[in-house]
Amino acid sequence: MSRQAGPAVRGLGWGSAALFGLLTVAVFVLVLIPAKDAVLPTRIKYGLVFDAGSTHTSLYIYRWPAHKENGTGIVSQVEACSVSGPGISSYADDPAGAGASLKPCLDKAMKIIPAEQQRETPTYLGATAGMRLLREENSTKAEQVFAEVSKAIGEYPVDFRGAQILTGSEEGSFGWITVNYLLQTLVKFSFAEKWEHPQDTEVLGALDLGGASTQITFQPGVPVEDRNTSVFFRLYGTNYSLYSHSYLCYGQSQALKMLLAALHQASSSAQISHPCYPWGYQENLTVAELYDSPCVRAPSSARPGLVLRVTGTGDPAVCSMAVQRLFNFSCGAQWPCGFNGVYQPPVRGQFLAFSGFYHSLHFLNLTGGQSLSLVNATIWKICNSSWQQVRFCPRVPFTWALGSLKAHLQPILCCAAPKGYSLMWAHPALLCVQPLPVLPLQMQELFPTASRTQLRDACTASSYTLTLLLQGYKFNYTTWPNIHFVQQVANVDVGWTLGCMLNLTNIIPSEPLTAVTELPRNIWIAATVLLAIMLILTFCLLTAMCYQRNSSGYEQL
Repeated sequence: MSRQAGPAVRGLGWGSAALFGLLTVAVFVLVLIPAKDAVLPTRIKYGLVFDAGSTHTSLYIYRWPAHKENGTGIVSQVEACSVSGPGISSYADDPAGAGASLKPCLDKAMKIIPAEQQRETPTYLGATAGMRLLREENSTKAEQVFAEVSKAIGEYPVDFRGAQILTGSEEGSFGWITVNYLLQTLVKFSFAEKWEHPQDTEVLGALDLGGASTQITFQPGVPVEDRNTSVFFRLYGTNYSLYSHSYLCYGQSQALKMLLAALHQASSSAQISHPCYPWGYQENLTVAELYDSPCVRAPSSARPGLVLRVTGTGDPAVCSMAVQRLFNFSCGAQWPCGFNGVYQPPVRGQFLAFSGFYHSLHFLNLTGGQSLSLVNATIWKICNSSWQQVRFCPRVPFTWALGSLKAHLQPILCCAAPKGYSLMWAHPALLCVQPLPVLPLQMQELFPTASRTQLRDACTASSYTLTLLLQGYKFNYTTWPNIHFVQQVANVDVGWTLGCMLNLTNIIPSEPLTAVTELPRNIWIAATVLLAIMLILTFCLLTAMCYQRNSSGYEQL
């Protein structure tokens, strides 16, 4: 009986040999198949930055690939959330309110960031000039506000890295990083589909006007002589040496308060004539309300409860002189300066002006590259208006086409056109105007969302902005076209927070790219089918062998 099993066993032996040979050929073929190295998609990281300004707070949500380019993350803005209420420095007498105000925006962030990544999301709160002033005035209250906002953020599942007051230099420098990152002068995505440092590209300067401070940052063409104004950064593998300075108390809100205080101190009574307020405007405020900031010092004889009567006189010439008296423009012989004796090399290159610079001039529709002559003429007209005119005055520019005349006549703000005329026109070099007959015009809305305060301060804010840029930062008719007023670039808000997050990604560890070996799709399918066939044949052969052995054993028995 055992001799009868011999041929069957030999048949199985030949089958095994054939299968082994086939497997050998398959392995050899797979080895020869062309393969290439590939990288798995990188994981996305998130970060949160609170911008705790002097007048308001905003939360910005950013994300970037876990793998970084030359040590710095490629960061993009996901969302911006405006916190209700004033800036956190306004909660000096109600610190708990500062923390509570942040929670709605934190709730919104938690809905955006995946739950499994929230605990590893770095979160920062940066306070600017408002908290700098509060710390000068009452450091205990400033610490209490910080304690409450830290407590509120700590209740959320995020990696809270702390709340701190940014220095003026940090605020200006981070704004500069934001500007140049968004304009792709630091790094850009090339046609080769990789991030590269652009060659022969000039970086831009940054001009920031907040509520309590103003910053100027740029790359000068000469060595920075005052090391207190020198800043160094390394971003995307490139070193940058910058000039940067911040002027505390010269933000728009505080500057306007200093102006009103100066007018009060120049008056011998409780009646204050304000040349920058529209003629006919009136309001009351107390001495305590006027002198509620470290930027304005109350006279020793001032009574906090005294009610002051402020009346607008609408005088552009007197207004301009009053604004200029807020500054000290003398420099001395030591070095060139901006104002108040602070060293500043001559401005160089293109600049982006944002925050208050943008808002004060955009209110008058003067952020579209208008000439300095037209800007001056428009501000002069608004400062020469009555309260009644300002409240019902359309803004410029208007849509008008009149052939060749368009090149010689430009619209300026005009609220007092005679009956039968809807607009006045002037050559930009002239302050006088000549009315033209009613023309088919596309009229803009009449300040649809402007508040009483915005209308009151339209002249003051724009006059202050122009004085700061021309006489403070030393721009002139030649360099004025180099200033570009913006609120956003590529749908991203321009400010210090993005620059801060970019700089912080130098500190946040990166994750290495995961390398894998990649097969072409058609070859991968063929290899998968071949291996499946081999597995099926192997299974069939092993089953046959087991069956044959069992049969042989039974026959031997």
